[in-house]
Amino acid sequence: MNIQFITDYLSQLSANNNREWYHAHKEDYKRANAEFEELLQTLIWEIGKFDDSIIHNTPGELTFKLVRDTRFSHDKSPYNPAFRAHISSKGKLPVPVGYYLMIKPGNQSFLGGGLFADMFKDATGMIRDHIVKNGKEWERLIHEPEFEKYFTVQGTALKKVPAGYEKEHPQAEYLKFKSWYLEYPLKDEELKDEEAFLAKATELFRIMKPFNDYLNRALADFQMPAR
Repeated sequence: MNIQFITDYLSQLSANNNREWYHAHKEDYKRANAEFEELLQTLIWEIGKFDDSIIHNTPGELTFKLVRDTRFSHDKSPYNPAFRAHISSKGKLPVPVGYYLMIKPGNQSFLGGGLFADMFKDATGMIRDHIVKNGKEWERLIHEPEFEKYFTVQGTALKKVPAGYEKEHPQAEYLKFKSWYLEYPLKDEELKDEEAFLAKATELFRIMKPFNDYLNRALADFQMPAR
């Protein structure tokens, strides 16, 4: 795999974010995409050593399109110059939660985990209820020294504890959340040594696994809404 080729292509796309350039450099896109899928396959094998629920995935089914939906956006540039993927037991669906990777030049790359989507009310309710019942386990997880070294739980949140939950609950701050996720930012420099990057990504995904497992236990009965 050649991460440098991926970042070079994305940098050029960012500087030439138009359909004419994109179509004129379709072969470069195909090669960059193939390099990204090779990177994902290696990650799947490495993650599979501690989480075999994801080993069956095919890299091409885990990635997101570069094309942006510009209908409701002020930014009308047609492409998001980033390669993104979500690796979970059910592929790239937001639930069950898994391991997220975004490669985007300009020090915008990151490794992620947890629930990023905040539009599924059932999922939000299930996680809140699970935290209410399993608050001590939640605290133990998020204050594990190894976890705290790299991660802080983030997410979109309400200003107040939602109706139906105790305002004085020990985990009240986390009951305000509508999504619960982790992000570890990556500098462009960290992508240059492929072996070091893969080792770091694998280690960080291992550290976030208990957090993902906790959320997935909460989401065990979640059904994706029918389109």
